[in-house]
Amino acid sequence: MPSKRGGSGSRVPERSASFHGRPPAEREKLRRPRTQPDLMAPHGRFSPENTSPVSARKVPAKVLVNVTVQRSLGPLHVVASTEWTVGDLVAAAVRQYVKEGRRPGLPESPAAEDPSDAFGLHYSQFSLESLDPKEKLLSLGSRNFFLCPKIANTCGGTCGKEASAKASKKVPPFSWLQFMDFLL
Repeated sequence: MPSKRGGSGSRVPERSASFHGRPPAEREKLRRPRTQPDLMAPHGRFSPENTSPVSARKVPAKVLVNVTVQRSLGPLHVVASTEWTVGDLVAAAVRQYVKEGRRPGLPESPAAEDPSDAFGLHYSQFSLESLDPKEKLLSLGSRNFFLCPKIANTCGGTCGKEASAKASKKVPPFSWLQFMDFLL
């Protein structure tokens, strides 16, 4: 049966054991787990005498490289050897792109038989400079790259010749006859 007194006026005589812990009489000394203090001591095959700088930095034989192709939906996952150059990675990525039948198709360049001549590998889609095709993959410091076709030079020689040819053409002075259709 509920008490006649309101709930706000009554005090709980006991404290919650989960919040306040056990009363002082019930506390006992905590046992320390068994540890091995010499766990990190140098001994055996991990001693400083047995470690060498060569074994400290192990280089994997192959690495997984992600290559995103311009206008393609997802990246290509290429398993590349650490001895490959940027040109080797470009060739492998183009081969895998064609093998998987991805869309849109890659533009074909009849003049370039080597894919590294027709495509540029960049760190990201926002980087303007393409990577050197002779540079080693391991020295790049990244495993994510962006592949895009190189822009072909449409000018036959220099673009300066075309600009000077357009500048040499005399533009007739502005005449009102051009607007004759609007006046009628």
